Amino acid sequence: KVGKTSLIMSLVSEEFPDEVPLRAEEITIPADVTPERVPTHIVDYSEAEQTDEQLYQEISKANVICIVYSVNNKKSIEKVTSHWIPLVNDRTDKDSRVPLILVGNKSDLVEHSSMETILPIMNQYQDIETCVECSAKNLKNISELFYYAQKAVLHPTGPLYCPEEKELKPSCIKALTRIFKISDLDNDGVLNDNELNFFQKTCFNTPLAPQALEDVKNVVRRNMTDGVRDNGLTLKGFLFLHTLFIQRGRHETTWTVLRRFGYDDDLELTQEYLFPLIKVPPDCTTELNHNAYLFLQSVFDKHDKDRDCALSPEEVKDLFNVFPYMPWGPDVNNTVCTNDEGWITYQGYLSQWTLTTYLDVQRSLEYLGYLGYSIIYEQESQAAAITVTRNKRIDLQKKQTQRSVFRCNVLGARGSGKSGFLQAFLGRNLQRQMRIREDHKSYYAISTTYVYGQEKYLLLHEVMSDFDILSEPDLSCDVVCLVYDVNEPRSFEYCAKVYKECFLDSKTPCVVVAAKSDLHEVRQQYSQSPLDFCRKHKLHPPQPFTCNTTEAPSKDLYTRLTTMAMYPHMAQADLKNSTFWLRASLGATVFAVLGFAMYKVVLKHR
Repeated sequence: KVGKTSLIMSLVSEEFPDEVPLRAEEITIPADVTPERVPTHIVDYSEAEQTDEQLYQEISKANVICIVYSVNNKKSIEKVTSHWIPLVNDRTDKDSRVPLILVGNKSDLVEHSSMETILPIMNQYQDIETCVECSAKNLKNISELFYYAQKAVLHPTGPLYCPEEKELKPSCIKALTRIFKISDLDNDGVLNDNELNFFQKTCFNTPLAPQALEDVKNVVRRNMTDGVRDNGLTLKGFLFLHTLFIQRGRHETTWTVLRRFGYDDDLELTQEYLFPLIKVPPDCTTELNHNAYLFLQSVFDKHDKDRDCALSPEEVKDLFNVFPYMPWGPDVNNTVCTNDEGWITYQGYLSQWTLTTYLDVQRSLEYLGYLGYSIIYEQESQAAAITVTRNKRIDLQKKQTQRSVFRCNVLGARGSGKSGFLQAFLGRNLQRQMRIREDHKSYYAISTTYVYGQEKYLLLHEVMSDFDILSEPDLSCDVVCLVYDVNEPRSFEYCAKVYKECFLDSKTPCVVVAAKSDLHEVRQQYSQSPLDFCRKHKLHPPQPFTCNTTEAPSKDLYTRLTTMAMYPHMAQADLKNSTFWLRASLGATVFAVLGFAMYKVVLKHR
């Protein structure tokens, strides 16, 4: 008798019913007549008509529950805390409590408000979203009541704000801080007018008028000393504004921002946001496209504060501040090029992103998601940053490829010099390699090479020496490097065995590398010498290689490997022709010099 059914009927017919049934039929308000554009099912409950079991079932299905009391009936107000709230709480999971709306009906019968009695109850129970007084008889606040109920589901206060402390919850601060850092495009710690407008347009599809921008900043200035700096909004000011929105009942503003940046109702980034669907058929690879590289360059620029074209440990930490964990370990510094201080260079940074995208595209999508790629580049998802290359078989048929990343698996007996071969590719001689800690070692090395003037990435992967456990990924690649130690008599046998068992009939080009060529060459204990073996199997003669040099080791051999990976159909024919090698290597040298000059120009511009 508090007026539950009357409230529903007054909403539907827009007039107070003369006769009220025990229970209203379930009704659905269609999406197009609600401000939030979501269909809403309203379910009545009657103690006279329904069992407790039916009530419990309805509670378990509900997204929001309105507990109605009569403002002129003290007993019905007491029953809110003595009966209804405990009953609802017993029937819902503690971690996913249903928001409650307290509804004081029959306000037309009293002069006074029941709010004084209700406020302590609201403070006691966090699940209570709001309280509204209304009258089914004179239609006061009826549509508002159902609007608040919708809002409690779509824009709940619970995850955002702590009413007792009157401040944002830690998880909300964490999410908004990430949003602020992504939106702070120049990383100066404030959102200037351009950045605020970009943010506004991204979240609400409309820029702010200059006067509105000033008004926002003035509100912050009036309320706190360090909310505005250099005429831009600081993180403190940004968080204050959202606290203000929530305190004024405009939760939807904060929720719109959070959802635009990928957050769900629990303030976690959604799986759909972090891992958009991307199909990679067999024999195809994944690469970053031009826009993705432009975005990553801008992220690098944003964090390279001292403009030395390398990221110091502090700058790396700052860059990954928007991640829930540190994605790069110390092994990354031994996977890509670094400067003399061991800091990742601009080239090395792009190489690491290229490697991640090639080996684990899902992880790359996740990382781009944390950095806000799809938001800043206004794309549907991070998948727009990825190019899936065509099937390798088609490349072979057409005798050309559009790919930019080529994989070279490096095989050889234990101690043959594989790790040295990888590190030499990154410009490190033996002396520099000696300083690498065993637990910081990497089984990958990636950098750029130039083939006929085209910049390509060569990815070297050191395969474990246990011959018995070579897996499919260990063998599938674009070119194979078989490394043996010229100073160790049993070393070549491993290369010969791997070649005969795994690559004899394959179309993958192979190169034999005579490592540690600065040492005395001993006779290999194998039925054929390495040179005779290569002649018999129509391979290039063993390529001498050493990383025991005073300067950075030579890059020529890596250019050859990339060329063979790009033109596998020529590996058995033209590639034997020494002029082909000369042309490819010469092209590489010219473009490496050109590339460096260009880079200096770009740097000056930056």
